[in-house]
Amino acid sequence: METLEGTELCFPQLLNTSCRKPVRPHFEAMLIYVLLSSISLLTAALNLLVIISISHFKQLHTPTNLLLLSLAVSDFFVGLLMVCQIMLIDGCWFLGDFMCALYQYIAYIITSASVGTMVIISVDRYVAICHPLHYSTEITQKRAQVCVSLCWICSVIFQSLILKDILKQPGRYNSCFGECIFFINYIAGIADVIFSFIVPITVIVVLYMRVFVVAVSQARAMRSHIAAVTLQQSVKVTPKKSEMKAARTLGVVVVLFLICLCPYYCVALTGQDNLLNASSAAFVICLFYFNSCLNPVIYALFYPWFRKTVKLIVTLKILQPDSCEASIL
Repeated sequence: METLEGTELCFPQLLNTSCRKPVRPHFEAMLIYVLLSSISLLTAALNLLVIISISHFKQLHTPTNLLLLSLAVSDFFVGLLMVCQIMLIDGCWFLGDFMCALYQYIAYIITSASVGTMVIISVDRYVAICHPLHYSTEITQKRAQVCVSLCWICSVIFQSLILKDILKQPGRYNSCFGECIFFINYIAGIADVIFSFIVPITVIVVLYMRVFVVAVSQARAMRSHIAAVTLQQSVKVTPKKSEMKAARTLGVVVVLFLICLCPYYCVALTGQDNLLNASSAAFVICLFYFNSCLNPVIYALFYPWFRKTVKLIVTLKILQPDSCEASIL
């Protein structure tokens, strides 16, 4: 059999059909391995802290925090999925075609659910800032739970339709044994771009533009003292300071999320590379993983309650009786 000197096969016993490992310096491979492993561990650990914090402490059971909980759950699974990407560092997939298809399926569901959650977060901030008098009646805990549940259910159904070819016949697009590629046909790719990127991103941008226009106009009105209503009425109509801070914090989260998601969808929009192999998809996937690690850091910087809950969790004080009733806010 004809083999190149120095070339390693993923499955040496399959000389004709095995994929070849890419030639990569040992130092570079180790650096990537350490980097991805660190990000994976940090992403899973930090988002687990967010999940425990919001789930355990009753003071944090608010509609907005429920949306953050949904986002943290998706980010937590992203941290776990990084293990699969770490396995692809040497260019070989050893878990078989079914696990490759499952990995791709879960990755797309998580991405779709994250985008949907971002849309719901934008709606939540829009109502809180632009219609503060209606917020408590329009945005309730039960409605937030229903929206989050529908978001995940729709993501599962939508991605099942998008990836039905791969789910029916895992590995049908692989060119050799040991390969795990991300493939979406043209029609499915267009549908994915429209419903997972263009439509939700348009909604997010429009709502947040409205939010910040209202926020800026209110700040200018307060500074220039030209409000036409009494102080008591002004307090009723103006959003709380905490709501404005939440809008800024979640705005940072949304902007970073869009930046990290854009590379993949920009490639998809060009229509030139719907077939992404492991190496070409590595940057896109790692960028998305990094965003999932970054979200809890943003919470730690902007939300004092998160720093308090982390301290209680790390010191195991949440194991004490009635710890869920602790004053956090």
